[in-house]
Amino acid sequence: MRRFTKPFTQQLPIPESAIASAIDVMRTGRLHRYNTLQGEHSVADLLDLQFATYLGMKYCLSCASGGYALYIALLCAGVKNGDPVLCNAFTLAPVPGAINNAGGVPVLVETTEDLTIDLADLAAKAEESGAKFLLLSHMRGHLVDMDALMALCNQKGIVVIEDCAHTMGASWNGRKSGTFGLVSCFSTQTYKHINSGEGGFLVTDNDEVMAKAIIYSGSYMLFDRHPTLPPLETFSEIATATPNYSGRMDNLRAAILAPQLEGLDEQCQRWNRLYHAFADALSTLPGVRLPNRPPEEEFVGSSIQFSFPDLSPAQLSALVSGCEARGVVLKWLGDSKPSGYSSKYNHWAYLDTSRELPQTERVLGTLLDMRIPLTFDEADGQIIASVIAEVLNER
Repeated sequence: MRRFTKPFTQQLPIPESAIASAIDVMRTGRLHRYNTLQGEHSVADLLDLQFATYLGMKYCLSCASGGYALYIALLCAGVKNGDPVLCNAFTLAPVPGAINNAGGVPVLVETTEDLTIDLADLAAKAEESGAKFLLLSHMRGHLVDMDALMALCNQKGIVVIEDCAHTMGASWNGRKSGTFGLVSCFSTQTYKHINSGEGGFLVTDNDEVMAKAIIYSGSYMLFDRHPTLPPLETFSEIATATPNYSGRMDNLRAAILAPQLEGLDEQCQRWNRLYHAFADALSTLPGVRLPNRPPEEEFVGSSIQFSFPDLSPAQLSALVSGCEARGVVLKWLGDSKPSGYSSKYNHWAYLDTSRELPQTERVLGTLLDMRIPLTFDEADGQIIASVIAEVLNER
């Protein structure tokens, strides 16, 4: 019986340059982003500049978490209590959670076989609900045809907020993920593409959105210290009319992130080499299906999804438990019960899930998900595929 012995949750060590940067910040004692000397930029300020430059965007705000960034992005976009907000049915709990936090009502949209939002159902749900906002989740790094999506949303007057937690470094048709919507959000939680434990970014080219985000994040009246700053007159009413929700990033986490951001593209290339090796190995399994990845999509393969459409729920459950006993950790995204970080749209009891989503139910019903940490190497794909094959043969 083969076993796989590497842990699926072990990340790469924080780079020595990031550790040194964090130590430098701790030696100053000035961890708060506004604890600066006259004319000085904080470490968080410099990170905002760095990430805005990386994306080619005007404004960036570093936040305490990606979920917080999503929450205030929705508020900045204009979501009010009771507003319907379209979102992928295939997503993670913080996405509808952010909509709920902002007072919106999630309207779930079907998922395609290739794990992207279904544009035909999006159009139908927009018409039916009257929703004027879409929180688009690039779930597990799968990019929908962004040209078609933006054309549809522009035609229907729908404001797009991008959730790019799984697509930092990805692009569609040469345009970076996070540069399509009115406002976009990224995560720097441990299992994302750069790691500060918790953290996130909000990015936009819109003056009013950025001004509101700065005030929401807890700038008090120090907003003019931000390096990616809208014209000061933008704040004339916003500064006192916008609540302070205290969700800014601190200098310690910013210090950890800045050196990692410098190496992001190289890390993304490493992930994709692993992804392709794993996809090649998994594609040899009997009855397996992997999502199609269109040529316009430059993705970041930090996880891989595959399905066994002909297996029953009992067989899938046995496959997952059999693989786990041999060291291969798979998440069954169609499981009837939530576990760990994984849950499904009909597990979120605060949502109205009375409307059936037969296509999403079918797609998720046989879908498996597996992390690909950078502590793995390309040969591990063959070992993992062999373990899965052995468990399949025991049915």
